[in-house]
Amino acid sequence: MIRLVIKVLLTSILIVTISEVGKRNSIMAAVYASLPLTTLLAMVWLYLDTFDKQKVSSLSWNVLIAVIPSHIFLIAFPLLVKVGLNFWTSLSISIILTALAYWLYVVILKHFGIHL
Repeated sequence: MIRLVIKVLLTSILIVTISEVGKRNSIMAAVYASLPLTTLLAMVWLYLDTFDKQKVSSLSWNVLIAVIPSHIFLIAFPLLVKVGLNFWTSLSISIILTALAYWLYVVILKHFGIHL
């Protein structure tokens, strides 16, 4: 149970730190957010829970494959804000577009024999 509390605290601290840095310096917050810190933490937690290097390696590979459609969100959101939509509308549309991109991505990968 203590390990779960530590996981939640460290992960929460990471997110709060990025949002606080973003208030002062959006470029630095973007650098922190773009680092694979969440993936790194997930890999460490998975290894400490299982001691299975193969599972950690598989997680790393799957994150690499799965991150591609997430770029839709990172492109759509600022463009929607730029054209004048409010934050919540831009966020909602970006989430929907990203979900559709993931769905399409999974369909395309399945066509090539890759199952996420």
